[in-house]
Amino acid sequence: MALSILITASEAVPFAKSGGLADVVGSLPRFLRKLGHDVRVVIPRYYSIDRAKYALSLLPGILVVPMGTIGNEYCAVYEGRIPDSDIPVYFLEHEGYFGRKGLYDIDNVEFLDNDRRFVFLSKGSLELCKLIDFRPDVVHANDWHTAAIPLLLNTIYKADTHVGGAVSLLTIHNMQYQGSFPSSLMDILGVGWEQFTFLGVEKDNRVNLLKGGIYNANIITTVSEGYAAEIQTAAFGWGLEGVLKERSADLFGILNGVDYSEWAPETDDFIVANYSVQDPGGKSLCKADIQRIAGLPVAAEVPLIGVVSRMVKQKGIDCLAAALPYLLSLDLQIVMLGEGEPWAHFYFGGEAAKHPEKLAVVIGYDNTLSHKIEAGADFFLMPSAFEPCGLNQMYSMRYGTLPIVRATGGLDDSVDNFNEKELAGTGFKFSDLSPGALFDTVGWAIYTWYNRKNAMSRLMQNAMEKRFTWEDASIKYERLYRLAISRLRQ
Repeated sequence: MALSILITASEAVPFAKSGGLADVVGSLPRFLRKLGHDVRVVIPRYYSIDRAKYALSLLPGILVVPMGTIGNEYCAVYEGRIPDSDIPVYFLEHEGYFGRKGLYDIDNVEFLDNDRRFVFLSKGSLELCKLIDFRPDVVHANDWHTAAIPLLLNTIYKADTHVGGAVSLLTIHNMQYQGSFPSSLMDILGVGWEQFTFLGVEKDNRVNLLKGGIYNANIITTVSEGYAAEIQTAAFGWGLEGVLKERSADLFGILNGVDYSEWAPETDDFIVANYSVQDPGGKSLCKADIQRIAGLPVAAEVPLIGVVSRMVKQKGIDCLAAALPYLLSLDLQIVMLGEGEPWAHFYFGGEAAKHPEKLAVVIGYDNTLSHKIEAGADFFLMPSAFEPCGLNQMYSMRYGTLPIVRATGGLDDSVDNFNEKELAGTGFKFSDLSPGALFDTVGWAIYTWYNRKNAMSRLMQNAMEKRFTWEDASIKYERLYRLAISRLRQ
């Protein structure tokens, strides 16, 4: 039986993106559609989303969104399509909430009305179903921004003619961000102050939207099996580990897929030469290309390590900074692309100026350059403190660029550690988040590069043949949708 599925989120590629959430919301619906389901997506119409570029059309009528003590608020709705599909995307246009630069903040300063902005998105997504006469079997919410939806479905929308019979699935892409706001948000949510309890949305005498979503969703998922286990511990649960343990029977991990139409060395238009596992010769040309672009010596015989990352503590950038002087003592090159905390910009930029023959740093993000680094590097370094899923390690494997990762979350799930006896594995892993462990593992990889060419060839082949597909992930989501529906009926 085909399902009607409403997916609602704060971002989706190609329209708006700040992280992996957008990749999931832009990719998963296409593969659910291939399984025969009627899938609709709802996101805000941010100021940055060009209506003409994406051929958005204005729907007739005005969407009325009840906002508790604020009263009714109104917005226009535009309709577009996920590229290369027939999947509708509905954009809620409210200039007061979304007609501004930035999705959640400007210059790392969060908008003071983020609570109202995303309660509006959550309620607006449900109200939209009446406007377009859509009756979803499943409402799939994502992260704290739409985590109010399971609570709303269990309370004020329980008897709603369009969404009252829907089950809810909440996907957690990052536990660190929970949507914690003053208790006065209860009056805007309108679900009744009886929900403001330890077993509801209350945490530290504030409204915690993610907590409310976890308690109320029929099914909870996160973006890897490893992360699903980790967030039930104090080290990774960010204060909600107890809540997740309570819901452990309803908590599942599904590893994200990769869009191999974009990330494939055989067809990548961003790289100087295409190559494949059967004909890998072009990779050496890609290496020389990125060395030239980065201003490093063009040296085929020296291993090149790539880093494409946000320069923040979650990504282990502080650990990398501590290890960097020791890494630069090795016979290697490093090229870094990313932006984040100001100290990291100054530190890594300064070290690059001191060691121009070994380290190149580009502050910012450039999609073309990220493709060139994935294709041209020999290794890809991801020393994350925690990583719900991670995508760059998956991209790297597809390009024969061996990941060096900390064994956490999705990194641990997706990378198989090098087995020296059997020449098995797809990369190199370390467990301790310490400069010493990072240095030792990079040293292990570099030793393998210089002294075990046969092992390097086998690892590259293993990595390039590994696949993480949205076909597999979408089937797992479909099973959980049906599990939630069957439980509700029982």
